[in-house]
Amino acid sequence: MNTVFGGVGMAVDRMSFVVFNGTVDKLFPVAIMASGGVAMNMEVRIFLTFWGLDAFRQGQPQRNFKISKDYEEMGPAMMQMLAEKKVPSWYDTLKTAKELGDVKVYACGMTMDLFGLKKEDLDPIVDEVVGVGEFVEMAKEGKITLFI
Repeated sequence: MNTVFGGVGMAVDRMSFVVFNGTVDKLFPVAIMASGGVAMNMEVRIFLTFWGLDAFRQGQPQRNFKISKDYEEMGPAMMQMLAEKKVPSWYDTLKTAKELGDVKVYACGMTMDLFGLKKEDLDPIVDEVVGVGEFVEMAKEGKITLFI
């Protein structure tokens, strides 16, 4: 058993996210909850896979205005409201969370292989490429794991 993170059988103050969706309406909650975790002195670990990873390609965070099909017709109004209220983008919110606390963003190695990507193809906010086993080890030691 791993005792590095606080002792045998003890959960770490860590929130983990599996992000498989790359639409703005899903990325905002990831960034906001990461900020909340940081505010509560938690470690935050984010694992990007499939379309979640696609949203973190170089330049993509700044160009991505996609909304889930279920709410697609509300997208323009949502984006206008966010702009009017001067709400920072999901990307800026996540960057701020990383600056303020222990937030790590990981790319799924298998998805990288499937998409033919290298680490250099990703936005600099991504810290590392890891396998699913590595991420599961991190997540199982934490208190909260969310799938978005």
